[in-house]
Amino acid sequence: MLCACSGEQFRFEDQPGSPESLATRDFSASGLSSRNGGGDWDSKLEDIQVDEAESTLKEALSLNYEEARALLGRLEYQRGNFDAALQVFKGIDIKVLTPRIIKAIVEKTLPCKPRSKAVIVPPTTMSMHSVSLLLEAILLKARSLEELGSYKEAAEECKIILDVVENALPSGMPDGISGFAKLQDIFQKALELLPLLWKKAGNHHETIASYRRALSRPWNLDPQRLAVTQKSLALVLLYGSVEACPKDNIEEAIVLLMLLVKKMVVGDIQWDPELMDHLTYALSMTGQFEVLANYLEQTLPGVYTRGERWYLLSLCYSAAGIDKAAINLLKMALGPSESRQIPHIPLLLFGAKLCSKDPKHSRDGINFAHRLLDLGNSQSEHLLSQAHKFLGVCYGNAARSSKLDSERVFLQKKSLFSLNEAAKRGKADPELDVIFNLSVENAVQRNVQAALDGAVEYSSMVGGVSTKGWKHLAIVLSAEKRLKDAESILDFTMEEAGDIEKIELLRLKAVLQMAQEQPKKAMKTCSSLLGLIRAQEKSEQSEKFETEAWQDLASVYGKLGSWSDAETCLEKARSMCYYSPRGWNETGLCLEAKSLHEEALISFFLSLSIEPDHVPSIVSIAEVMMKSGDESLPTAKSFLMNALRLDPRNHDAWMKLGHVAKKQGLSQQAAEFYQAAYELELSAPVQSFI
Repeated sequence: MLCACSGEQFRFEDQPGSPESLATRDFSASGLSSRNGGGDWDSKLEDIQVDEAESTLKEALSLNYEEARALLGRLEYQRGNFDAALQVFKGIDIKVLTPRIIKAIVEKTLPCKPRSKAVIVPPTTMSMHSVSLLLEAILLKARSLEELGSYKEAAEECKIILDVVENALPSGMPDGISGFAKLQDIFQKALELLPLLWKKAGNHHETIASYRRALSRPWNLDPQRLAVTQKSLALVLLYGSVEACPKDNIEEAIVLLMLLVKKMVVGDIQWDPELMDHLTYALSMTGQFEVLANYLEQTLPGVYTRGERWYLLSLCYSAAGIDKAAINLLKMALGPSESRQIPHIPLLLFGAKLCSKDPKHSRDGINFAHRLLDLGNSQSEHLLSQAHKFLGVCYGNAARSSKLDSERVFLQKKSLFSLNEAAKRGKADPELDVIFNLSVENAVQRNVQAALDGAVEYSSMVGGVSTKGWKHLAIVLSAEKRLKDAESILDFTMEEAGDIEKIELLRLKAVLQMAQEQPKKAMKTCSSLLGLIRAQEKSEQSEKFETEAWQDLASVYGKLGSWSDAETCLEKARSMCYYSPRGWNETGLCLEAKSLHEEALISFFLSLSIEPDHVPSIVSIAEVMMKSGDESLPTAKSFLMNALRLDPRNHDAWMKLGHVAKKQGLSQQAAEFYQAAYELELSAPVQSFI
């Protein structure tokens, strides 16, 4: 075994077994005493004295001892004798050699200067071969420690290589200088190994610092190798411990992933589908869904099928609140060009779900759901239940927008059938949404008892955590004229409701109190409502709530006959939202109460100019027309028929239609209209079910 030697002598504790020992072979390799290297030394020693040559050789020989240990350690490492390799490597005093290694690297990068033949500098500088051999020894020492489970010590050893090279090359690895290939390879391996060792040691701070260190200077990493390092840093920033990876680091990870995706798109690095998955997660965490959609659009053809691409893009736009764009993307899958493609089931289901939320797209939702149901027996019961649920909701929305009575009745039947089918398929594990939607649809069709049963079942299943369910139950009870019970439910629910939910509940409570002819209580409730709204942070939603609260208060004053107070409330509401159909309709009612018929008509028509299908304004216009004389009765009847086309269960419109028929001398028709108004009023809720 090799042992320590002085700076000027090189000896063994035991005699080597043969002249071909590691030290001898290494000495030959260094070019100092080999026959192959003799010619080089002869040329260098032509003009220097013998004692200078001897001194130089002694200095080189003292280093050959370290090199010999490096070679022996490499051999032991390659054999898998990590303990033995570690013992050999420990004999290398790298702290002593570090200044000379740094000096050797620095001098290698200096520009060559012409030297006088008369003056030759002794070759005291370490060769790049020696530098590479010693740095490799440190790297193998780190790997040996890693194999033995000493990750922290391994990382500290590996860090020595980076410190040495960075001190010598503060501006990064030079390009195009001969003799640097081996050194560069060792250094780059150390760059990649260090963060992995810190990760195994459980030190996330050092892991991140090591990756950032590898990317802080140009180290001549090839594009693929650099991409792997950037990706590794991004993943540590995204998925590391909470302590080591605060939210701010997510932005850094996003920048790295965006850079890598751009490189993939232009072909600088190989395509890695995982990068898009990680970028999707990162952008989703920060809510940057439109940015994510932009990157999904940049993906190369063939990475995703067209259905997958449309589906992912629609998820992004929907999450960003742009449902219209999401639905338009999903509708591409319904085109004739996709008829031969394998159906993308998540796309069809998501399309039906999005369309069920927007009555304007109810017909498209019906198409999505039918496409899903056409796949039939290949799907699970749960998936078919979901398809029937969305189909039932879309049928119901389509019925409410239908202009033909026959079509409306047909769609309503389809709606109840689909929702009942969804409930039947999910009977083993009832889904709350199905129960709720079925109750709502029954309520809209005035199947009040069935609606009440569904509302009670839903509320009992969710307990006190669903304000939506209790509010719906209160409205259904109001349709049964159980107004006191409905108000009691609201009081009970309000104890556990949040501030936003309380706003909706207080509005409904004020309406219930007005229906019970308790205007003073209703006024007090509206005052509490306004106070709660003003306590909220200013936003578009809070302004909407406040506008509606002032309009509610105006209705209360109107019931009391205090029209000036009602107008003051309406002015407040208009100052917040000028283009409100309900606001202009309430203004018209105030003017009508003062017998200002023309001004009232102007307000009603302003309301219709904002929302042409605003039924209360249409009925109000008809009422003014009825007061204008018999010649205006046909016009009034036309307006009322239009109102009933939009809302067939509007008992107020039926009642006024009976008045028109009576004035026209059509007693039989008037009786039928009055009968319809009476029956509808018996099951009319104080607030819309939808």
